[in-house]
This record gives sequence, structure tokens and C-alpha cells, in this order.
Amino acid sequence: MTTYHFVGIKGSGMSALAHILHDKGYNVQGSDIEKTFFTQKALEEAGIVILPFNADNIQEGMTVIAGNAFSDDHEEIKKAEEIGVPVVRYHKFLGDFIQNFTSVAITGAHGKTSTTGLMAHVVSGAAPTSFLIGDGTGSGAKEAKYFVFEACEYRRHFLSYSPDYAVMTNIDFDHPDYFADVDDVFSAFQEMAKQVKKGIFACGDDEYLQGIQANVPVVFYGFGEENDFQARNATFDENGTMFDVFVRNEFYATFRIPGYGDHNILNALSVIGLCHYEEIDTDTVKERLLTFSGVKRRFSEKKAGDQVLIDDYAHHPTEIRATINAARQKYPNREIVAVFQPHTFSRTQTFLEEFADSLNKADAVYLCDIFGSARENHGKLTIEDLQEKIPGAQLIKEDATEVLKDHKDSVLLFMGAGDIQKFQASYEKHIM
Repeated sequence: MTTYHFVGIKGSGMSALAHILHDKGYNVQGSDIEKTFFTQKALEEAGIVILPFNADNIQEGMTVIAGNAFSDDHEEIKKAEEIGVPVVRYHKFLGDFIQNFTSVAITGAHGKTSTTGLMAHVVSGAAPTSFLIGDGTGSGAKEAKYFVFEACEYRRHFLSYSPDYAVMTNIDFDHPDYFADVDDVFSAFQEMAKQVKKGIFACGDDEYLQGIQANVPVVFYGFGEENDFQARNATFDENGTMFDVFVRNEFYATFRIPGYGDHNILNALSVIGLCHYEEIDTDTVKERLLTFSGVKRRFSEKKAGDQVLIDDYAHHPTEIRATINAARQKYPNREIVAVFQPHTFSRTQTFLEEFADSLNKADAVYLCDIFGSARENHGKLTIEDLQEKIPGAQLIKEDATEVLKDHKDSVLLFMGAGDIQKFQASYEKHIM
């Protein structure tokens, strides 16, 4: 049996795929930089070996799965090619792998990870389901019928997939280091839509998705009356949100979810639509929606004295607004404090005004230095450029988080796609 060696195994998609192959009984190992990533603990607990990068890691009889962040001149990839070991890029391997199942691709500018986790949880209540989630979570169920996976639009990687179904949550301009504008993003989704084999579930409230064309049925979901699956009469309390679903204007059922915010209703609606299409029992869908505990770094809550600490991946203005709105729904009588770390200089530069507008929805704002990336570690602007646009915003350092104790009985939102967790961890040391 071949050994699958992952170049960049700590990446969120790569670690999830490593778990899937490991669960299915394959020999799996990988390599990465020494820095600790949030995916590392689960890999180690599964007994998956993680090595430092070294050309000597590559041996005959392996298959190398290469992460998209690493170029062809990486030492391990070069060694594999020199000795004739097959090298397959992550998205190409996944594109071939999903053909063994009824595959469900979850894509969109925002909400992919949460929706993938929710879809996998609900569908697995009806039949064995393997899944790959962008928070680094993956599972290879024995005799799986369904495969639910997150499909990222960045660099058009999702064009490596031809899934049975696709859920498209929204189209928005992001990744300005690759996409020219929102029309460029739309063109990528349009191309992807043509590759879907059975059906597409698209948010009909999104103006761009309304224009999606495909060779399969496109089923729309949302709040608007023109949608095939429509959510109405939403109410929320301390236990979550309840709403009615109408299918082509006929009442279908009432559902409850433990989350808050319109975005969580829409995520659930996409799952309800696909399950209806696949004739999954309605009571099963209701029960599974209610028992979903969320995914990593998506409104992950922790109580600390009289404060609530929330860790969230929000790194785009649209996501920041959604996270603040959800916090206000759940905690209407508390001060909402945003602790935000911008992710990449190009995104911060492109959306500077939009970031300011979103963060101004909070009652107080603290800003961390901009987190660069492997492909972009410097830029023309600084965090002070964003601070100037947010009245009262303060800068905060990892070793000086105790200032947050001044916000009694508040909700602290630690938001970002970099290492914002370090700021929360630092603060917890001061208060716990």
C-alpha cells in the first residue's frame, strides 16, 4: 500500500484530507514548517506523523500530495520528481477522490466552512457521510454514500471539481491579490456551475447568483418570495432561532437552529433544500439542525467571569458585520467589543473604507497589526490607516490585552484569519 505524504500537512484543507485518508486505512504522513498551527493537535492525536520539511522525507513507493501554497521548486516536490514519485496537487487529488461518492461542494465568498459543517452533520444523520471542512476537520466514514466538502474559489481551485451538487452561498469581491473585481469572481463561479452534474442550490437573495446559469436545475433559497425555498417568520430567543420554510410558496415545516443571524438561517436553508431534493426525512433534518455544535473558529464562545469571549474567523467586511449582528441578537443588552486583526495588506487596502464601516457597528474597537501571509508579507499601509477611520479605535498588542478588562459585562469578539487567537489566549491569562 502506498504512503501518502502531504507537503504542507498543517494547512486546513490538507489536514482535513489527511484525516480522511487515515480514517480509510491508508498510510499517511506529512511535513510542514515548525510553527504550531491550530490543525496540529488533531493530527498528532490521530497518530499522523508530522515531519520538518526535508528532501529526505520523500521515499520510493509514496504518493506526494502537494499543498497549493508550495511551488514546484519546493525541495520535497523536486526530490519526488527526481526519483519518480507521483506528485498530485491537493485540489486535483480531491477532484478525483469525490467521484466515488454522491458529492456536495459548498462554495461562496462567505459561509463555506459553517455551511459545510452543517451539511455534513445533517446529511450524516441519514447515511454514512465523509466530509472535508475548511477548519481542518475531516472524516472518512466507512461505506460513505455522501461526500460533503468545502470548495474554495481562490485561484479558481474549485474548477478541479465536478460535484454532483453545489451549494453557492454568495458572490462577493475578495482575494484582491488574485481577482480583478467582483465580475471576475462571478466568472469563476459561472464556470464552476457548468461543471455540476445534478443540481445547484444558490442563494437567490444574492444579486450575482441570480444570474448563474447551468446545465442542471438551479434551486434558489433565501428570504425573498421569489425563492424556491423561502424562510419566513424568523424569531430568536436565548436558545437560538426559529423560522418557517415555504417550498414554492407552500408551507413545508418549522425549523429551529442554535445559531443567530440571517447568515445562519440562510446556511440552514441551503441544507434543508438539498435534503428535500435528496428525500431525506424531514424529522431527521430537524433533529440534526438542532444538534449542530458549530465548526472551529466560527462564533466559538467561552464564558470568562462577567464577559463572553467569542473567537471568529471573520476577515472580510461582510463577515464582520454578520458576526457583530449575531452577537447583538444573542446578547442584546451587552456592550459589543471588536478586537480585529486584518488579514493581508492587499485585502486591507482594497476594503479599507468597508472595514471601517463594519467595525463601527461595534460599541468599542481594538485593532491588531496587519497579519501578512506567505505570499504577501508587507504593504504600503499600516494599521494606523484603518484606525484613523474608526472614531475611538485603539491599537492593541499581544502583551497588553489587560485593557479589555475595563469592558465589564461585555461580549469580546476576537476576529481575524491570522493569529488573533494569540490575543485571546494572552487575555485569558490575565483573567483566568
